[in-house]
Order: sequence, then C-alpha cells, then structure tokens
Amino acid sequence: MAAGAGAATASSTDEIVLPDSFWYNGNLEEGSGDFVTRWARGVKVAEPLKKYDPVAAEKLLFRQPTKWILRNVQIALPMGLWAYGVVFDVLTGTEQKNRGNRARQLLRIISGLGPAIIKAGQALSSRSDLLPSEYLDELQSLQDDVPRFADDLAFATVEEELGMKFGELYELVEPEPVAAASIGQVYKARLLSNGDTVAIKIQRPNCEDIIGLDLYVLRWWTKNFWDNVARLFQRDIDFSLIIDDFGELIYREIDYVAEAANAQRFNELYSGVTDVFVPKVYSDLTTSKVLTMEWVDGYRLTDSASLEMYGLDRRKLVDTLVQCSLRQILENGFFHADPHAGNLLACPDGRLCYLDFGMMSYAGVMQRNGFLLAVVHIVNRDWHELVLLYQKLGFIPVGTDLEPIEVALEKALPDVLNAEVSELNFKNVVGKLGDIMYKYPFSLPPFYIAIIRCLGVLEGLAIQVDPQARIISEAYPYVASRVLTDPQDELQEALRRLALTNDGHIRWDRLEGLLEEARGTQDYDVTVALDQLSDYLISDDGEQLLNDLAEQIVEGADSLGAETVSYILEASRALVINDEVAAARAFKSLQSIVERRIDESS
Repeated sequence: MAAGAGAATASSTDEIVLPDSFWYNGNLEEGSGDFVTRWARGVKVAEPLKKYDPVAAEKLLFRQPTKWILRNVQIALPMGLWAYGVVFDVLTGTEQKNRGNRARQLLRIISGLGPAIIKAGQALSSRSDLLPSEYLDELQSLQDDVPRFADDLAFATVEEELGMKFGELYELVEPEPVAAASIGQVYKARLLSNGDTVAIKIQRPNCEDIIGLDLYVLRWWTKNFWDNVARLFQRDIDFSLIIDDFGELIYREIDYVAEAANAQRFNELYSGVTDVFVPKVYSDLTTSKVLTMEWVDGYRLTDSASLEMYGLDRRKLVDTLVQCSLRQILENGFFHADPHAGNLLACPDGRLCYLDFGMMSYAGVMQRNGFLLAVVHIVNRDWHELVLLYQKLGFIPVGTDLEPIEVALEKALPDVLNAEVSELNFKNVVGKLGDIMYKYPFSLPPFYIAIIRCLGVLEGLAIQVDPQARIISEAYPYVASRVLTDPQDELQEALRRLALTNDGHIRWDRLEGLLEEARGTQDYDVTVALDQLSDYLISDDGEQLLNDLAEQIVEGADSLGAETVSYILEASRALVINDEVAAARAFKSLQSIVERRIDESS
C-alpha cells in the first residue's frame, strides 16, 4: 500500500513533490499528476479527484434539455402530488393529523426514484431541523438495496480503469457478486500475482452522470418550489445549500480513491485500538471506479446464530464498537459516519472489523468539545447554558429570542431524564430535541448531523445485538474518563459543571459516580485524574472546595470525634494507593454524617 510523501509526475519533464497530506498511486501518475487530498489543516476527510460543482453542472446540463426534462418529470410528478397533499393539509388544518400517512407516502415515492434520491432520503432522515419526527422515523427505514448489474459491464470497467483484462489480474472465488448497492457491487476474488483473497468494489456504469443529473433536478426544484414551501411553513431554510452539502458528500462517496485514502487514515488512527481490525487497501489496484481491499472472513453483528456457534461475545463486540466510535468522534474527530450492520464484521478471533469508508466525517476540536458540553448541560438540566452553547456552535442565529427555546427544552426533556444518567436512551433524547429543533429556527451544521446519524445507527445496531444495550449507558464511562483526565479548558468546564453545584460545592454523589464509571474504560489513568483534581484544588477556583472540606472536618471532629477521624484516615489511605473512588466515598460519607447531625441538633 503506497501513500505518504513522494512525487507524482505532471509531465515528462516536470515533477511535483507531494507532501504527506496527499495520497496517490501508480494509476494516478500516468502523465496527469492527479492526487487526492488525504487531510488538510489537521485530520479531515479525503477530497475526491472530481469535486461537486453545482454551477458548472447547471451550465452543462441546461444546454442538454433532453437529458433532464424526462428525469424532471419522473421526479416532479410524484413529489409534486405529495407536496400538493401536504399544502392542502396545511390549508385545511389537518397537517398534523395526516402527517404519518404523508410520511409513509414520501417513503414509497423516494424508494422508487433511484439510488441518488434514496441517498438523499437517507441524508434527510437525520435532519430534525427540516422534518418532523414522523418523517424521520419513516425515512430511517430506507434501504440502499438495488439489483446487481451485468458482470460484463463490471469487468469492462476494471479493464478500462486498470489497463488489463479482469482475468489477467483476478480469479473469481465466487461466481456472483457478494453484495450490490446503489453505487457499486462487490466481488470476492483471488489475486493472480500473489494468491491473496480480495474484495473488489466496482462502480456502476454512468454512476456519476446519473447522480449529477439528479442533483441538478433537485437543485432546480429547490430554487423554484421548495423555498416557497419553506416560506409557507415560516422556515428560513436554504434548500440549495442543503442540496450542495449532499452533493459534496455523495461525490466523496463515489470516488474510490478518496475512500482508499480514508481507509488508510482510519487504519493509522484506530487499528491500534484493542480488538479493532481494518482491512488493507491494494492501492495499485485502486482507481476512482475500482477499489481492491483485503478480503475479511467474518459474521454480521446481527447474525446471532454464527456468533453463538463460534463463541463470540456479543456484548464485548458492542462495547468495542461503542468505545472505538466514541474515540473517533470525541478524541480524533475523524469518524465512520455509517456504522450499520453491513459495514461491520465480527472476525473469528473476536476482533471487530470496519468496512466501507465512503461515508466519513470530521468534527473539529471546538465542535466535539461542544457536543460533549451539550451532553453535560442536558444531564444538569441547565437549559440556559445549553441554548447559549447551541448559539455559539452556530445552531441558532444570533439575535434569536432564546427564552422560548429554554422553556421548550425544560418542558420536553424531564420525562427523558428521570432515569439515571447511565440509563438514558439516546433515541428518546434526540427525538425530544429534534421536535424542538424543527419548531424553532435551528440550522444544523454537517458535523452535528453526521454525529447524530452515527450515534443513532450505533444504538440501533447495538440494541439488535444486545437488547439491553444503550448507547449513552455504554458511552458514559468514556465521557467520565475524558472530563476527569483531559486538561482542555472546555472539558475542565464540563467536569466542574458535572461535579460541582452552581455555588461551587462538591456533588459527592456525582463525583463518586464519575470516578466509578471512568474505571470502566481502557485508557483511564487514575494518576492523571488525581493530578487534575489536585491542580484544581490548589487553584483560586478550588478555594471554595478546600473550605468545604475543612469545615466538614472541623464540624465532624467537634461532633463525631473518632468516627470523623476514621473517615479522614480512610480517605487518606485511598489517595495514597490511587483509589480515588474510595476517597470520594469516604468524604461523601463524612458529609452525610455531618449534615445528618446538624439536622438532628436543629
């Protein structure tokens, strides 16, 4: 597998030296000097060789009406009838009553309009700022399942892309494709050069042209129709921008060189995670339309019979999946945005294998820390700070009246949050938030949509594998570990908000719970956590905590004598042996006894 710094020939005499932020192979060097940006300004998603350009596409296709008029009718007729029905419902006051039926009608329409529209529907299924929950629930059932195309066409694509006949490079292990999707289909084969078993993903003929045409039609309708519908619903939504964001996403997905670069980066970042496996890419047998990767034998996480037959621990696999996904989203920011059952395998040796790196996303430091802070504010029911954070992240326009949103959050979320923090149901929380984001002027950025989609798919899969699994329950130990050990200001702020009251007093129950949960993660370092707590105690901000401890010790010594001393000694011994949970428990017990004695005396 070739990647990294090197040279790509731009002509017979000019040589371009590529920095380490580029990915290339022999198929991209034959006089063209093409290359793919692996990441820029940090860990970001690989850019395709050919980027989506809506302006250029509009100029080209407008001069070819025979191409788009028929497709326009095919899309516009069923969608127009559906939209007319929705508008009629609004005008007659029956929109909410008929919403479920209209959502099912939309699902049937999208399912019959081809791969690009299905992909668009799948993208919409995470847009709680655009559609009410009834539509989101229906669109989440969209399946990217289409008939396979002819082998002759697939093998012709290989010959055109790699310059050799299929039979000169590969020998089929299975006579039929092992998988078919909207963009391409996969064959299991053996390399004639070395006997390696590989998976070959070959793109459908004219895939880019079909997708480009559908994007043009969708964009035309957004400018001439959907913007008016948005105004009818009193929503300030730029549908053209939404289509353009989707266009960028799908153009990345149809470029297999970009996918190969993403796979390599994913391997560099996460193959070292315990029990995670990433197949290698054969870069010299990879182009924009052909991707050759290592074949992996394994079983879907939902294949309970096979997992049980081979003694594979389902709960361990789910835990590995969740912990790796959290590291991707909250630690490095470069994450697999579509971890559904078809993109994951349980290997016979117990490792979890990731597949299909066409849909990757990236969240910057401020974005991922902001997401974690949002979780903290929800746990604390601090709606004012949550709304301010949403505005800071660009979810809510500056100048918006925030008070009604705070009230809506307070009314909507308490029912969800009655359970313990570790038992929160992610889908319920997101559903409640989604209803609010649809009602009020929210505009969700791509990174947030990708994270919500990732975690939603993750919880759905985890529940299929283990009905008792809950994504927030699985995630909380990692979150606890991060806020206890990460020195970043935003995460220290998260720790203070979780463990302290608004007036600076310790919430011993919450702190004990955090310390207990953090022990459940692989990377938790108790020494770092204690160092962080010690640094805070000796800082100006920690003065109130030291005063609290001193007062409790003095009051306890006066009223309880030997019992107080025993708790202080217990806490001291725990700190000496780095048992931070026992120390917190001892101080909590001391506080409880002091408070009880004070209540009794009063």
